[in-house]
Amino acid sequence: MSSRLRMFGRLVMVSAVVTGYVALQLAVGAGLDLRARDRSRDAPARAAAFVTALDRYAAGDASARAGIREGEAWFEDNAPSGESRSAVLTAAREAREGKSSLARERAAGLAARVEKDRAVLERDLGSSGTAALWWAVAAGALAVPTCWLRRHRRAGAADIVGLVSRFAPRQPWWRRPVFLAASGVGYGLFATGFFAVSMAEREGYKQPLVAQLLLLPCGLATLGAGLLILRRSRPRSVRSAAQALLADGRTPVLYLRSFADDATTAQVDDGMPVNVHSREEQLAAALGAVGPVIAVGMPEEPLPRLGAARFYLPRDDWQPVVLRLMELSRLIVLRLGLGDGLWWEVEQACATQPARKLVLMVPAGLPGVAERLDEHLPTPARLDKTVAGGSPISSNSSISAVITFDPEWTPHVHPVGATTRRGVRARLAALAERLGVASMVVYTSVYREVRAMKAALAAVGLRKRTMTWRANFAAQASLWRGVLLVIVLGLLGWLMFRTLLLLDPG
Repeated sequence: MSSRLRMFGRLVMVSAVVTGYVALQLAVGAGLDLRARDRSRDAPARAAAFVTALDRYAAGDASARAGIREGEAWFEDNAPSGESRSAVLTAAREAREGKSSLARERAAGLAARVEKDRAVLERDLGSSGTAALWWAVAAGALAVPTCWLRRHRRAGAADIVGLVSRFAPRQPWWRRPVFLAASGVGYGLFATGFFAVSMAEREGYKQPLVAQLLLLPCGLATLGAGLLILRRSRPRSVRSAAQALLADGRTPVLYLRSFADDATTAQVDDGMPVNVHSREEQLAAALGAVGPVIAVGMPEEPLPRLGAARFYLPRDDWQPVVLRLMELSRLIVLRLGLGDGLWWEVEQACATQPARKLVLMVPAGLPGVAERLDEHLPTPARLDKTVAGGSPISSNSSISAVITFDPEWTPHVHPVGATTRRGVRARLAALAERLGVASMVVYTSVYREVRAMKAALAAVGLRKRTMTWRANFAAQASLWRGVLLVIVLGLLGWLMFRTLLLLDPG
């Protein structure tokens, strides 16, 4: 499935969801208008009885007060907002104050006002019903290509899904939905706590002392609760490799590395005051510009690592599956390290796959990698000591260089270097600092590695401009997902509130 078709499919799906939501809101609104029309059906008779009661009260009949109160209560509960309802309530108030002549003056022409309000209600009911119908038709029309594109997406990934599904661990059907819901709670708490703490730190001196004493500790407690929930729920809510491939539909990126490096890539990266996203998560998000990222998981690990979607191979029969995955993948990203199995994968990738499919991530501070790599490459990379085996150019990065190859296996070495803010990025960062929110441009070590990878891929003709932005978004995903969740819950809450009003018999 091409990237453009996938983007189009997502746009159609989002349009269908938004259109369906608007159709539901309009349908509920039409239902409320219909109920208001039915409840105000007796308005002409009630208006006449109210005017008669006012006339009797003005003539000195004290028993007419009950009729005035009854008419006031009926119009307050059943009449739609309009001139007639306002006139009745005002006239009843004047009558209670003993101003009978003024009350009759307020109620003058009440029958005409009732008819005018009923006509407005009929017009509103017709327009809201028609709008709801057209929006529902549009939502149904968009649902058809959404379902077709979803089916087409899944059909395009059938081969590799069939292969990976054989090695996906079985999970109870309820596990992922339950922990996704828990993650949603964590995201909401995280975003709420983060903004509360930011507000307390930035504008605390402008607030009363009581507000300062409450805002900061409550914000920290909410932030901590969100972090705790996310760290417990996110590993239990991730998709397996087969599910990720079905959801995406594109040819995947195969991420290969030594299991010993999982501890390093699972570390939370720097660059934000509070961050829960690992280096591998940021790398997988950046590579998502090319395709869904899958990886062989460490056997017997209790929970899958966050980042590349995992599947698990038997220890004694993994090589044929890896070879087949190399053939079916669009890109092979290989993080160099120790271990004979890893170097067997390097050897097989060089011997069996096109040169442009291979991307090598060269670790920092690992002696002997450059020499061993040159033994496996058709054309030696001849990495400089400051790039491989020594300290990285970027002091916080665990990767010193990224290597890609042209069709003749000529290596293109791109060191991981320092990054400075320039142009639009600098202005965005300055704006975020003035607003007191997390910067949209986060220069983590993975961000620098992704910049090097982006340049390395562009050197062999694969240009993906969104890679660095994806890495930035992944570093702040908890914050922005929390904000989005609060907005979505607000919209759903408003729809539910209006629906309850419609269902309320009172």
